[in-house]
Amino acid sequence: MTGRKTNPVGLIARLMPGRSIKRRMVLVFLLLAVALAGVFIVGAQRAFTLGWREAARPVLMDYIDRLAGDVAGQGEGPPSVERAQALTQRLPLTVHIEGPVVQWRSHPEPDWRAHARARDRGWEQERWGGDKDWERMLQRRTADGHVIRFGLNEAAFERRQRHFGVALVALLLITLGAYLYVRRLLRPLDDIRAGARRFGAGDFGQPIPVRHPGRPDELGQLAATVNTMGHDIHQMLEAKRALLLAISHELRSPITRARLHAELLPEEGEAAAQRTALLRDLQEMADLVSDLLESERLAGGHAGLNREPVDLPALARDVVQELSARHARAVDIALQVDGDLSNVNADRARLRLLLRNLLDNAWRHGGDAPQPPELLLSRTPQGVTIEVRDHGPGVPDEQLAQLAQAFYRPDSARTRAAGGVGLGLYLCRLVAQAHGGRLVLENARPGLRVRVELPQA
Repeated sequence: MTGRKTNPVGLIARLMPGRSIKRRMVLVFLLLAVALAGVFIVGAQRAFTLGWREAARPVLMDYIDRLAGDVAGQGEGPPSVERAQALTQRLPLTVHIEGPVVQWRSHPEPDWRAHARARDRGWEQERWGGDKDWERMLQRRTADGHVIRFGLNEAAFERRQRHFGVALVALLLITLGAYLYVRRLLRPLDDIRAGARRFGAGDFGQPIPVRHPGRPDELGQLAATVNTMGHDIHQMLEAKRALLLAISHELRSPITRARLHAELLPEEGEAAAQRTALLRDLQEMADLVSDLLESERLAGGHAGLNREPVDLPALARDVVQELSARHARAVDIALQVDGDLSNVNADRARLRLLLRNLLDNAWRHGGDAPQPPELLLSRTPQGVTIEVRDHGPGVPDEQLAQLAQAFYRPDSARTRAAGGVGLGLYLCRLVAQAHGGRLVLENARPGLRVRVELPQA
């Protein structure tokens, strides 16, 4: 089996705790501290190794000569055990005397020490600068044949485990302090993220707080830049809304006058066909203006709902008849009701608008299919579900997310006569959101399924 090459950067990213920049920075600081400590220790060892022969070794040999002289005295008689005991009490040393007269050891040698001496010989040679005669450096022979061997008293370092625990606790405290400091340093990122979410939801009333506005750091400058961007977007949206409202209001009067003039045309004769077509076009223009005004009311976040008990199946039948009258031919819709929906608490006008747009959209794009569009009204434990499905060609999956946006049409072939201007499903989404619900779009293969879920009021 061929193994895959491991990307070190990807491996480190997977080992990082979560996706938090704060924890990543703390971990990077810890790794940097460990690396620096390792470099320092290794460098100190190398420096000691290189300088051993030139500096430390002569000093140590001279010191061992003095210690051996203190124990052996002036060379008269064997080494003195009393002086050796006084030396071990004064210094953290061990003394081992071997000879024809004196056999004495200041500290018993552990069993593991004798076994490990041969194993660690290579390490000890490296430790003492590569000298092969390091054992001879720590021992001296007297004139009467005694050998005095010196060493470090390991009992003096028996508290090293406690020191290690203290060092570990100190490291953890330093880590905790670093994390708290980094968390405080990057706290503006949380405010920027919350502010960006507010701006994305259309709430521009609360700007992002800027830390130290007089002398902001990089994150403060970023927050101020995002605030400026949010202010500009808010002004642009308000200008667009004002323009649409102004155009819609200005169009209402000439449309009404044109409709009155069209009503005066004779209903019979050669002008009858032009009269009917003109009234139909004027009605579509009036509906478009009404839809624009209604979309701006609903998108503004201040749409007041006039809730009342609504007989949903009866309202759906009325909408089907209205569509039949508008298109001057019968609109075939298969209606199915599941549960008691005769007393739904909702805004009747907005619910009629939602049903009209859903059914009109399904009839336009699925009316030529062998099966008629389907309308399913059902009662659920959470509220009410309105589902409309056509059996037309549907839309590409990658366009479903944009289908309920304003003025969006899946393709250029959907002309005004075939698909409108792209406000129908957008208004349906706004009506559902105004009632606290949601609009779900999915391909039914064949056709498109639109589901509106309204919670229990």
